[in-house]
Amino acid sequence: MRPVRIAITAVLLTGLAVATALSIATLPFYRSHLGGALEWYTLGLWLAFGAAYWLLRKVPLKAAVILIVVGAVGIGGAAMAGPPNTSTDSARYAWDGIVQTHGISPYRYAATSPYLASIRPDWLFPSSGDGSRIQTSHEPGSSIVAYTALNRGTAHTIYPPSSELLFAGIRFIVGPDAQYWPMQLAGLLMALAITWMLLVALHRRGLDPRWAALWAWCPLVATEAVTNSHVDTLGALLLLAGVLLASSKKPWRGGIALGASIAAKLIPVIGGIAVLRRHPVKIIVGAVVTFLLLYLPYILASGVKVLGYLPTYLNEEGYDDGSRFVLISWFAKGNAGIVIVAVLLLVLAFFVWRKSNQDSPWLGEVAMIGVTLLIVSPRYPWYALLLLPMIAMSSRWEWLAIPAILVLRQLDPQANLTLASYPAAIAVIVAVTIYRAGPGWWGRLLGELRHPWRSPHYDEISGSSTRSRKKAPAA
Repeated sequence: MRPVRIAITAVLLTGLAVATALSIATLPFYRSHLGGALEWYTLGLWLAFGAAYWLLRKVPLKAAVILIVVGAVGIGGAAMAGPPNTSTDSARYAWDGIVQTHGISPYRYAATSPYLASIRPDWLFPSSGDGSRIQTSHEPGSSIVAYTALNRGTAHTIYPPSSELLFAGIRFIVGPDAQYWPMQLAGLLMALAITWMLLVALHRRGLDPRWAALWAWCPLVATEAVTNSHVDTLGALLLLAGVLLASSKKPWRGGIALGASIAAKLIPVIGGIAVLRRHPVKIIVGAVVTFLLLYLPYILASGVKVLGYLPTYLNEEGYDDGSRFVLISWFAKGNAGIVIVAVLLLVLAFFVWRKSNQDSPWLGEVAMIGVTLLIVSPRYPWYALLLLPMIAMSSRWEWLAIPAILVLRQLDPQANLTLASYPAAIAVIVAVTIYRAGPGWWGRLLGELRHPWRSPHYDEISGSSTRSRKKAPAA
């Protein structure tokens, strides 16, 4: 039976890789009216992913680790079969890197500024507006038309310094004419690094390394970390490193990694809450100093322009008036909705801070990041890249419902479907959590963050698993 499971799992992973490549190479650049085929591809990928993991649970450990690594490489490599297919953000990453290789701060000028005209590569700034990726823009303060592959061409960049350093490093190596593949390769390497970190961390903590497949094979990782190359992958990598270090009683190193993570996308700040009860001063000081040191050169070069179009972005996304909050907008809008969201997030942060096990903070991380995504309800699925490694570390697969509904929202943004999907995701998470807790579930649920159950024990030879309630050994 074991060879059959291994063979079927390998076939499913091959199918995942082939379908990933086909969806990128054969479908046009995504527009809402072209989403039908991509939706079916995406559904098939998620079903194959679920089936492959279900089979992996009973595969012997050595074979499982090989499948996880080979699958991650194969699916990730297939995700490089074509240029980004649902996002144009990677074009901005390339441009920011090109600007920096010319000794110019990426925050100083808008992309379409005439000051930068001499360094524009043709693939980012063509002479005509032909092509689905090309947008019509204008030079700031004039009516001169500019064609660009960047979104918001008249805006200053929004990305924090850790991301900008990555963009600059990549362009320093490959030059300005290489198109999308360098950032895709960087995304693949970061995704593989997270896979390796998960395998090592789970093994050292006496947990089942098979859970690493929830990151390694997830279609969201292939799509958003590799194909669309979202820099959130860097934030997820540094956040995971910071939490692993902090939970291993290395608070200074953990704080430094957390600070670098926050300086990659700002959002990872919510990931530091679960590890702050032990050595809070060291972690906070390490994070703040690292964050400020990374920003300092850019502030000296550009001043307040380092904020980029962040205020405008928040306004565009509906966060200034509360219209973005899917669940809260049911009963409160405008300033009232913003206040309710702020209160909910503060209560959540306090609960996670007080209850998280400092040696094993993974469930606290999942709760903090996952519930924040539900409350804030972003339109884009790549924000869930922060959540996936914590799902793997905590073995709480039910929280995959959150990245799934964010993917659904991007591909089919109908208001009624969005309104229905959020309660459905919450129902799945609550139902599985209650089932997992068993009799006396309420008391167990309240104490689980502080005294989490271990993932099922695993037998390295047979691959069989049995559940234990023993506390996992500290790293």
